[in-house]
Amino acid sequence: MLTKHSSMAAMPGAGPGAGSNLLFLRESELRLAQDLMFFGYRDFTAGPDRLLEELAMGRAHHRVLHFVGRRPGITVGDLLAILAITKQSLGRVLQPMIEDGYVTQAAGRTDKRQRLLSLTDKGAALERRLYDCQREWVMRAYREAGPAAVEGFRRVMRGLMGDEARAELEILERSGS
Repeated sequence: MLTKHSSMAAMPGAGPGAGSNLLFLRESELRLAQDLMFFGYRDFTAGPDRLLEELAMGRAHHRVLHFVGRRPGITVGDLLAILAITKQSLGRVLQPMIEDGYVTQAAGRTDKRQRLLSLTDKGAALERRLYDCQREWVMRAYREAGPAAVEGFRRVMRGLMGDEARAELEILERSGS
């Protein structure tokens, strides 16, 4: 016969005592979680936002730099899927980035209709500056929280993602860059 504790332990991702104290599911705790995400995201993006503003860019540019940097040679179609935006919206951001020398575009090797995107040296340098701004925030938070909390954070963030986002994350994790 399974006890409450043994059945919880058998659940994937359930740690010791998981489910024994469900106070974190109260409305006030869920609101607090939302507040934490809003404030955390605001401060996490503040440094890059200032840098991008100096270059007449915004968060959409940052996302393009990030994902093209993470997956050099990514197709426009794959980038559209990751960003979950229209081709027209991406074009408004991507075309000036190509013209300003941050991103290069090449025809696909087997399908010449495909457009493969990579960062130029200028684009890679900007992406690195943006990454470095946020790297410090993440390192500080991880150090303060400790390894168990970092693993919990990863589980929560994966839990917030839909299936498509999880699939894209798996591709990034496999690439190891």
